[in-house]
Parts: sequence; structure tokens; C-alpha cells
Amino acid sequence: MPGPLSVFAKDFFNLFYPPLCATCSNVLLNQESHVCTACLYNMPRTNFHLDTHNPMAQVFWGRVKVENAAAMYYFEKGSKCRKILHQIKYRGKRELARYFGSIYGTELRRSGRYTDVEVILPVPLHPSKFKKRGFNQSEWFAKGLAEALKRPLLDGVLVRSMGAETQTGKSRIERWENVKDNFRVSHPEMVENKHALLVDDVVTTGATLEACACVLLSSPGARVSILTLAYA
Repeated sequence: MPGPLSVFAKDFFNLFYPPLCATCSNVLLNQESHVCTACLYNMPRTNFHLDTHNPMAQVFWGRVKVENAAAMYYFEKGSKCRKILHQIKYRGKRELARYFGSIYGTELRRSGRYTDVEVILPVPLHPSKFKKRGFNQSEWFAKGLAEALKRPLLDGVLVRSMGAETQTGKSRIERWENVKDNFRVSHPEMVENKHALLVDDVVTTGATLEACACVLLSSPGARVSILTLAYA
């Protein structure tokens, strides 16, 4: 626990630079972190993790075998979720991704879903984007999930082996062609005979996640489930 001096220093700093909500910019209360209670309550929840036949799971039907697939929020135009992702990706708020991963992981653990997951792997970021951004937002979301689910995070096991053009504006088939050969597993023994949780920030057509799932499933006995922060 922080000592009295550190608590005083934090309170003194907050007096002049109060922490603000990442969505509405109102001053956070002492018990709030990153997002105010009102905004957190009004985030567009999917509850996909409570339904094995949810719309996100159906994205992968007939394409790749996944055990479960779910997203925390809807990625709607003008929604608070969209603003959260913008803060994470373009304002460097990596701890915000970790915060939501921790919340979602706690909910999953309480619901009894995804409890048989054994390892967690983030979708690797395109090298040029990583160089520009300095971090992988999916990795930080995965960190929060790993801490809450108490499962190991295998960063660097799933590797993006080559670059790809931007996915913006491409159809589902074009996106698949763009990424299908872009990933590999650097240490297959780490996922052999294990239930791997594949984590990304947002799913649109599912092409990137499909490509990643396919290479993971090439390891003997591997099973794959998918989680994302948002569903577009």
C-alpha cells in the first residue's frame, strides 16, 4: 500500500492536474480510474461472452474452427467505445487498454466462461505501426486479461512474418488475401495441446484473426478462442 507521503503527493498533484475521464473529460472521483462511473455504465456492451452463438462467433463459422469468440463492446460511430480506442491507439493511453482488459477478464472469470483457457496471445502489430506508435494496443488489452484470468501472456510467440498493406477500404476477401501468409508461430511447443486465447483490439471482417487462428491451429492439439475489445 502507498505510504502517507506518496498519497499526499498524489493528492497535491491532482489538485492542479486532476485526472479526467477518457470519454467525457469530467474530473474523476477518488475511487474512479481512467473512466468515470457514468461513462462506464453507458458503454455499448455486447454480452457476447454469454452466448456461444453470438454475432462475432458467427463471423468465423465455416472459415476457421474457434471454441469461443466474443467482444466487450460495440464499435459504433460516435460511441464511447470508439473514443476509448482513439485514446488508446492515437494518444498512447496503453494503460487504458490494460484497464479494460482487467475489467473484462474479471467478468469472464466470474461468469465461468473462458476458464479453461491456458495461454493468451495478442495479435502482433504491423512493424511500421509498432515503430510509429511504440506499443501494441492488443498486447496491453491482453495484459489486463492475463492478470484477471491469471493465465500467462505469450508475447512474441505469434509473429507477423511480413508486412501487409493497410486493411482500410478492403473487402473481406481482399483483407484475407492481404494477411493470410503474414503470421507464424515462433515456438509451436508453447501452444501445442493448449487452449489459446487470441486477443485483438477490434474485429471487423475477422480476416486478421482468422489468419492468426489458422497458424495457431497448425500446432498439434491446439485449440483457439478469440476475444476483442470491440466488435465493428
